[in-house]
Amino acid sequence: MCFSAEADLAAGIVVGVVAIDALRHVRTPAQLPLAAVPAVFSVHHLTEVLVWWSLQGHLSPTVGERAAWFYLLVAFGVLPVLVPLAIRAVEPSPRRRALLGVLAVAGSAVALALMAATTDGDVGTRIDGHHIVYNAGVAHDGTVTTAYVVATCGAMLLSSHVPIRWYGAANLVVVSLLAWVQQTALVSLWCLWAASTSVLIAVQLRRSLAQQGRAEPRLGVSACEHPSS
Repeated sequence: MCFSAEADLAAGIVVGVVAIDALRHVRTPAQLPLAAVPAVFSVHHLTEVLVWWSLQGHLSPTVGERAAWFYLLVAFGVLPVLVPLAIRAVEPSPRRRALLGVLAVAGSAVALALMAATTDGDVGTRIDGHHIVYNAGVAHDGTVTTAYVVATCGAMLLSSHVPIRWYGAANLVVVSLLAWVQQTALVSLWCLWAASTSVLIAVQLRRSLAQQGRAEPRLGVSACEHPSS
């Protein structure tokens, strides 16, 4: 079926449950940014529900406009910075941490460029079949898309942790497909996919906790210091 307000609402609720599970398995401060990623996605898609309802006439245009601004703030200003920083925080390899630091800087530059373009004009939204098109003054070109993908999916693929790498691979395939099929769908549909697959973040945190439980009786150190992947 087509994506809709109901799909965003269901995704927001389900990913919210995943976020609670992820946060419950946090045992070190370094894990907190990673555990927060599903929570950010949950709020993100519950916000898009308001955009849908506004465009369908169920809510006022003012509510829809503010919701659209917040949605783009998360998509453009938060995710390209949060994702590489969150993965870097739990990365045990010094070499990979250095590369992830570079991607965090790149993500920050992407976020600044996207937000600058967004704030230069009014945010327009419209329903285009199975997704919402956000017209925010951002050019849908290969440079912007590539930089965004490198900062987010690239950071996931650099991780030493297998579930996070799988998360990155899945997102890379989908974002590439969407960019090829329809650029205007990229913001809405990829974020929905990324949110739905963020269950792999909860899987990683559960694995870390299990590894810690096995390691402590023998070594007295955390799993983050001796990853199995």
